[in-house]
Amino acid sequence: MIRSFLFVPGDSDKKLARSAGSEADAIIIDLEDAVTPSSRPAARARAAEFLAGPCAPERWVRINPLGTDDAVADLRAVMPAAPAGIVLPKPEGADAVRRLAALLDAFEAEHGRAPGTTRILPIVTERPAALFRLGDYAGASSRLAGLTWGAEDLSAALGASTNRDDAGRWLPPYELARSLCLVAAAAAEVPAIDTVYTNFRDRDGLAQYVAAAGRDGFSGMLAIHPDQVPVINAALQPSPEQIRQAERLVALFAEHPAAGALQLDGRMVDRPHLLRAERVLALAARQDKRQVRRPRTDTPGSRNQ
Repeated sequence: MIRSFLFVPGDSDKKLARSAGSEADAIIIDLEDAVTPSSRPAARARAAEFLAGPCAPERWVRINPLGTDDAVADLRAVMPAAPAGIVLPKPEGADAVRRLAALLDAFEAEHGRAPGTTRILPIVTERPAALFRLGDYAGASSRLAGLTWGAEDLSAALGASTNRDDAGRWLPPYELARSLCLVAAAAAEVPAIDTVYTNFRDRDGLAQYVAAAGRDGFSGMLAIHPDQVPVINAALQPSPEQIRQAERLVALFAEHPAAGALQLDGRMVDRPHLLRAERVLALAARQDKRQVRRPRTDTPGSRNQ
C-alpha cells in the first residue's frame, strides 16, 4: 500500500534531488502539467537520469495524455530506466489503461523487463465523459495499481470558476467525482488514492482532509509539496491500537476459518470486518519496510544544487 505520492516537476534538478530524500512512499516525476511543452525534451532526459540513479522511494512518471506525440516520447525516454509505474492523465475510460498496457508490453519486451512489472495509476475524473465510465476499470488490466482523481482539469472542463466553497469544501460536482473514484476503486479491488490538497501551507487543513480520506476508505493521497508528506503518512498509518485490534480479529478468524460471523469484545464481526483488519495490517507492514530504507549517498542532479 502506498500512502503518499509526491509530485515533482521533471524539469527541476533541485526538486528532483531533494525529493529523493523524501519520506514519501512514491515519487511521481511529472512530465505533464508541471512542464511546459518547450521544456519537455530536457525534462525527459532529467527524468531518465533520475530514474537510473539510487532512490529509496518508488519512482513513478506522469506522462502526457495518450493520443499525443508527447506521451510516446515520454515512454520512450523513461522506460529504459524501469520506473515502478506510470501515472496516466486524462483518460476517458478503461480503454486508455488497456492501450497504455499494450505500449508497456512492447517497451518492457524491448528493454528486457519482466512482463507486467510497470504498474498504471490513472487519474480517472479529469474529463467529464470519464465520470460515466468509472465502473469499467474493474478487470481492465493486471497492471492497475489504483485509481485516483483530480478536480482542477475537471473544473476547467466544466467552465467553473472554482471547485470549493468558501469553507474549502468540495462543491457537489467534485464531491461526486471523489465518491465515484472511491467506489470504482473498490469495484476494481485496487487502492483509492485521494487527490492533492492544493494549499500546501495549511497543515491543519491538510490533516483534517487526509483524516477524512482515511475514514472514507482512501488508502493513499497525492502531494504537491514535501512538507505535506509527513502529515499524509501519519494520518494514513494505523495506530498501535488499531494494529493490535486488527491482529486479534485476524487471529480470531484464523482459529475459526469456517465461521461467517464471530464475537469479539462483545460485538459481532464478520467478513467485511476481516477485510478491513487485513488492510490495516498491510498498511502497517508497509511502514515497517519504510523504516529500514537505506540511506542515500548521492542523487542525480545534486551537483547542480
